[in-house]
Amino acid sequence: MKLYRSAVHQGQWVAYGKEIGWVVFPARENGWQARQPARGVDPVHLRQVPLQLAANAGIMQGAPVPAPAQTAKPAQTWRPKKRAA
Repeated sequence: MKLYRSAVHQGQWVAYGKEIGWVVFPARENGWQARQPARGVDPVHLRQVPLQLAANAGIMQGAPVPAPAQTAKPAQTWRPKKRAA
């Protein structure tokens, strides 16, 4: 999920997530509970900000938890090939 501030929607947060789409909600405590579909939001007026800025509004409870990153396989140790005798 991504969080945005809008120059047009003062006093509100704008958020986007694959599961929820674009939503707008009040920038106040528990504002996430009053979220509504965002309409007429122009990307020109949006600025992405850290998601933690809206933690007080309750967005962290509503945000989908990202899947843990897959761990890479450990690098194999290089060993020289044995020479034929």
